[in-house]
Amino acid sequence: MFTSPRRPMPTQAPAGAAAAVAAASVEAYPRIVATLIRVTGDWSLAEDCAQESLTAALERWPADGVPANPGGWLMTVARNRAIDVLRRATVERRKLHDLALLTPDEASPEPEVGQDVVDDRLRLIFTCCHPALAIEARVALTLRTVCGVPTADIARLLLVSESTMTRRLTRARTRITQAGIPYRVPSGPALTERLPGVLAVLYLLFTRGYVADGEPAFADEAVRLARLLDRLMPEQSEVAALLALFLFHHSRRDARRDAAGTLLTLHRQDRDRWDRAAIAEGLATLDRVRHDGPYAWQARIAACHATAVSVDDTDWPTIARAYDALADLRPSPVIALNRAVAHGYAYGPAVGLALLDAARAGGGLGGYPLAVAVEADLVARQGDRLRAASLFREAAAAVASTAERRALLGRADELAG
Repeated sequence: MFTSPRRPMPTQAPAGAAAAVAAASVEAYPRIVATLIRVTGDWSLAEDCAQESLTAALERWPADGVPANPGGWLMTVARNRAIDVLRRATVERRKLHDLALLTPDEASPEPEVGQDVVDDRLRLIFTCCHPALAIEARVALTLRTVCGVPTADIARLLLVSESTMTRRLTRARTRITQAGIPYRVPSGPALTERLPGVLAVLYLLFTRGYVADGEPAFADEAVRLARLLDRLMPEQSEVAALLALFLFHHSRRDARRDAAGTLLTLHRQDRDRWDRAAIAEGLATLDRVRHDGPYAWQARIAACHATAVSVDDTDWPTIARAYDALADLRPSPVIALNRAVAHGYAYGPAVGLALLDAARAGGGLGGYPLAVAVEADLVARQGDRLRAASLFREAAAAVASTAERRALLGRADELAG
């Protein structure tokens, strides 16, 4: 299990220098990779040179001191390394000329938002998420190139071997080159067509970090990238809505487990441990949303939970209406299941069970353990504790997550006891 979304740092450098390099790399690494990809078109070269700049910093900063502009220093070292590699490979002079223009000295100021180096990261996200690539390749390429996640960690996350993931990333890069996929943010109708794919990848990235046995670092990266998109595309309501949705959910990250590490449902969390600054940022971001897209409705639902002082204080009728709208806009078995939960709390467990039966009849929930858990919760609220306990055990036997299994069995024990 990795502890940082960056490449691991060598440990022989003093702690102060290592911390300075780690701090600078958060913004510098993806920026350097994005810029070198734009100039050279060589993904592997860009990643290797960015990593070598971090290694050089760990070797030189302990003796020379941390430079006034750490990001500019790293960009200069990476650029010079790229020039050396390209020169040895006798690459055309045009690329060498372009590289020579990048960060000419380490005293150069960091680029302002909106300049090419920042825009390069946005271009890179859209390139990684091109519809010509399979969704698995988009996620893997985004994690590797935009987030700097090591290949071995991506392989572990996506449940494949490291060699398989290496081949998958190589094929994705080759596909980009052979298909002539442009390294740019599309405009006009093409932007409208492509943006949902980018948002879907970020949504999946956040989900991978938020699930019971997920890596929190992936959720952190999704929030960071959503902030970047929102900063560079403030007129896109669904971008703002997605960021707000992430912030509301992420605000609960420290309250989702008890002292023993047991997963806690929303109803059992200590709300005093929720991140109020994140909730306030989410509300301010949601206030800019002017369209009723799928992420907007999900963000409004999450806002109702985030602003409720207790479970009983939750505005369940508003949540139920939001799920009604979401079900009309983007119907799916999972949305139908959540709609049953919302109506069950807004209008009584009998209403929720009726909607759950309808959702099951619609298909897609067969064998889904969380549907059994929802039924168990609604049955418990009707007063049939023993049947509810049995259903919770049935759901626990079917889930893959160890944390979810423990939580479900805990509910069953409480009801049976």
